[in-house]
Amino acid sequence: MTLSFIALGLDHRHIYGMTENMLKTGARCLGYWTEGTPETLSGFETRFPDLNRFSSPEQALETGADLALISAIPSDRASLAVRAMRKRMDVMTDKPGCTTLSQLGEIKACVAETGRIWSVNFSERFEVPAVTVADDLVAAGAIGRVVHTTGLGPHRLNRDTRPDWFFQRDRYGGILTDIASHQIDQFLHFTGSDTAEISHAFTNNYANSQDPGLEDFGEISLRSEKGTGYIRVDWYTPDALPTWGDGRLTLLGTDGYIELRKYVDVGGAPGTDHLILVNGSRCEKIDARDAGLPYFRRLADDIRNRTETAMRQEHCFTAMELALKAQEMAEGKRR
Repeated sequence: MTLSFIALGLDHRHIYGMTENMLKTGARCLGYWTEGTPETLSGFETRFPDLNRFSSPEQALETGADLALISAIPSDRASLAVRAMRKRMDVMTDKPGCTTLSQLGEIKACVAETGRIWSVNFSERFEVPAVTVADDLVAAGAIGRVVHTTGLGPHRLNRDTRPDWFFQRDRYGGILTDIASHQIDQFLHFTGSDTAEISHAFTNNYANSQDPGLEDFGEISLRSEKGTGYIRVDWYTPDALPTWGDGRLTLLGTDGYIELRKYVDVGGAPGTDHLILVNGSRCEKIDARDAGLPYFRRLADDIRNRTETAMRQEHCFTAMELALKAQEMAEGKRR
């Protein structure tokens, strides 16, 4: 069975990887719709020059596609996902999949009503080959039981290319909802936690007072019955770094640790996907660039077979719920 998909909203560059990786599974793109001319549109058209642009979301939703990829403005993603699911489409949405707990409630109700898949593409796990290697090592017991994660998500602001909505809290959802949902997903996944308690959440705008709607720093502390985690996210990546951010993940196990230097190894080897493994018998650095990205193939299989091999639906709900609750907690402290 050849799957078909549509793209709804091109407001974030993550739509490039979402589209490319679904095409690599053998799925067929029926076309895309986006509002206006977002900055990302020209890059999408360059990468995928033969795709049809629909005149309206209604036209796109009437194609009978199996899957909708959604990378619209964050506050608009939930409503598009619900509309797609009610047209019998499964959904892969860019993170954050929603920006309020009310929206998440509507999505949960729609999934229960329609039986469709709502999957958030946590790209800092699903589009990083080094994570594929870390998954295999953890599953093989290379570092024992994972009891702590440290997730760092620094990003470059790129002020001149950002659209107006990027600086509007109600539209992007806040820094913890947006960026830190990645690290929450990774904490739950690698510690094997079904849920977690937020013991600390904080956000601030330290360096961009001219944009009061922007939060440029955030942190979270999590704990569960399986372990604890610390998350720090920010918009401070300096211009000299050769990529958009020095994202890192450290997994502390009872028998060793793994560090992922996902996008750059400052002062070290060139390229991406650097994995450091230290345990009782190994102390080495692994080039993980060719490990592959199984999420997309697994999601395609889940669409065909109505399974949950790419990501459990409850895990997806919980990661977004914790991000939204951390955001509320952090902002409540500032009032």
